[in-house]
Amino acid sequence: MKTTSEQAQMRFGLLRLIALYKIGKVILLLGAAYGVLRMRDASFLARVYSWASTLHYGLEQELVNWLLAKFSGLSPARIDTIGLATLAYATLFAVEGVGLWMRKRWAEWLTTIITASLVPLEIYETAVRPSIGKATVLVLNVLIVWYLIAQIRGAPPHGEPPQSAPPPTP
Repeated sequence: MKTTSEQAQMRFGLLRLIALYKIGKVILLLGAAYGVLRMRDASFLARVYSWASTLHYGLEQELVNWLLAKFSGLSPARIDTIGLATLAYATLFAVEGVGLWMRKRWAEWLTTIITASLVPLEIYETAVRPSIGKATVLVLNVLIVWYLIAQIRGAPPHGEPPQSAPPPTP
């Protein structure tokens, strides 16, 4: 059986792993927000179109062309809205990640609530437009919610019963 110290180390190691996952999302969202907000600049769009034309025909070129078609017709106000929403998500994930890294109980609650609230949307998205990436994110988020609920309730993961008192010393 693991000692309380070993359990605490494992718990905080997993919390930090979740924190790194959240910070990874922050980095991706900040990049996306930057790209979206740059879509307002005509010279940026011209450079992206020029770059896209140099790609070999395949999935990369199709994806870039699809994204350009989706975003090039948006009004500046719509672009701003998408960019600001992306920044808001990045901020939320940053708060979650930093809070978990600092071992704050409120961050466990916040991450559990936010992540659990997004799972139904992820299930829908995975069912409507399935992909390995979406399925992976869905599974990771379900595991995170399960783990954090177990932590908040005070029960160690893997179904082990919580320790109410330390064992007597001989």
